[in-house]
Amino acid sequence: MDKKLFIPILLGTIRQGRQSEKVAKLLFERMSKHPEIETKLFDPKDMNLPMDDEGQTLKEKNPEYREAIIRADGLVIVSPEYNHGYPGSLKLVLDMLLKEYIHKAVGLCGVSAGGFGGTRVIEKLVSVVRELGLAVTFTDLNFSRVQNAFDEKGNLTDESYNKRIDGFLEELVWMSKVLRFGRENVPSKHHSNS
Repeated sequence: MDKKLFIPILLGTIRQGRQSEKVAKLLFERMSKHPEIETKLFDPKDMNLPMDDEGQTLKEKNPEYREAIIRADGLVIVSPEYNHGYPGSLKLVLDMLLKEYIHKAVGLCGVSAGGFGGTRVIEKLVSVVRELGLAVTFTDLNFSRVQNAFDEKGNLTDESYNKRIDGFLEELVWMSKVLRFGRENVPSKHHSNS
């Protein structure tokens, strides 16, 4: 249990001017400094996501993401809320894998320009990630009015988010440890070591 947890971050949009990128970079910075976490930021802009293909055939085109998820103990998804839902690019990335996600923790971070902080996108994502076999933490992270939460250099201006981030990461670390223990020690038809 002394080994660091590997918990990648997946940014959920390729949209120009995306404010959620600031949130993903903030979480990357905080998680990189966390004594129990190793992380990597995945940006769908940097992935091979052709619009003439979908699903698990894309995993061959994105081996770095697949290998990271195989190795991962958990995952953080940072998604903006677009019209009460999640971006298509996020769904495209999530759908390229399946068994690689099973019995791993996922922390959901919703981002919005309005006052609800991506609550509706998190609600929509819960059913998607559950179907993939991920176990959702009960501590979500919501960024409301994201355009006001950072300065022009991308630095956090609203310090109240720090306590929320701490709580989000505390729960994610706990669940990731418990699920890693389970994958390594409790027989399951979903794990190669059982």
